[in-house]
Amino acid sequence: MSPQNHLLTLYRSMVRIREFEEKLAEKVIAGEIKTPCHLYVGQEATAAGVCASLEKTDNIFGNHRSHGHYLAKGGSMNALMAEIYGKETGCSGGHGGSMHIIQTNVGIIGAQPLVAGSLPIAVGSALASHIRKDKKVSVVFFGDGAVEEGVFHEAMNFAALRKLPIIFVCENNLYSSHLHIDERRQVNNIYKTGEVFGIPGVRVDGNDVLAVLKVAQQAVKRARSGKGPTLIEAMTYRMRGHVGAIDYVKDVHTNDIRDVKEISIWKKRDPIVLFERILTRKKGIDVEKLETIKKSCLKEVEKSYEYAIKSPYPNEKDFSKFVYPS
Repeated sequence: MSPQNHLLTLYRSMVRIREFEEKLAEKVIAGEIKTPCHLYVGQEATAAGVCASLEKTDNIFGNHRSHGHYLAKGGSMNALMAEIYGKETGCSGGHGGSMHIIQTNVGIIGAQPLVAGSLPIAVGSALASHIRKDKKVSVVFFGDGAVEEGVFHEAMNFAALRKLPIIFVCENNLYSSHLHIDERRQVNNIYKTGEVFGIPGVRVDGNDVLAVLKVAQQAVKRARSGKGPTLIEAMTYRMRGHVGAIDYVKDVHTNDIRDVKEISIWKKRDPIVLFERILTRKKGIDVEKLETIKKSCLKEVEKSYEYAIKSPYPNEKDFSKFVYPS
């Protein structure tokens, strides 16, 4: 792939996520989508940069906000849209909704909404790769709130002890639900958390897809060569509500509890707009090419919506198929 095509592939990855999420936002607001949706708008560069550094056979694990991870790793957009609509053709058969998504044939082993819940599962995957010597890398995405859970430290300690091929990617969007990180941590220094375990940590501009790609490639090389884990803290910002398209507090639309100035600053750092400037001003790529990609992504999103609407719901008798007695 030529350098220019590689850049455009990264751009397409980000735009696909953005257009998909904005379509969901539209349908959430209209009341058409019933499953809770934690949208990824504003964080696209992290998923695109990390997943572009991986092989198809590498495994990723997500959290409650993982549509972007799924799409960047190569998951079917049709299957994701259908899942969000609870349809039989969804990636989890219509049983999982927005927060339980999976497509194992492209290395999306699963996302689940418990805070920090994917961390030990991802470590288990990395341990399996280590034992099998199959050179697969596992990546686990989580938010800044997850580092406050005990299992985060347990997972990092075990991964470091066994030098497992895993990359911990903390997407620090500054908020755990609606609580700012300054109200939860004495020092905002998540990337240094791994030092006590001997895990190198790096903080990167999570809205700069090329910067994310660079640190992810280094982490993948380290993991695949048997040197162990890396902790990446990607500084980013969600532009939509914590859950849904808009933030509500006690059922009152507050236009978000976040500071207006803070939102304004981050809007100027929109990862797609920033990358468009690099592509057109520094890489000599025509604006028309970018517009063509946007139109193509919009068409793909509309087709996925039509696919979801036309797909059947699961049979009622199958609802207990994957439910086991305790």
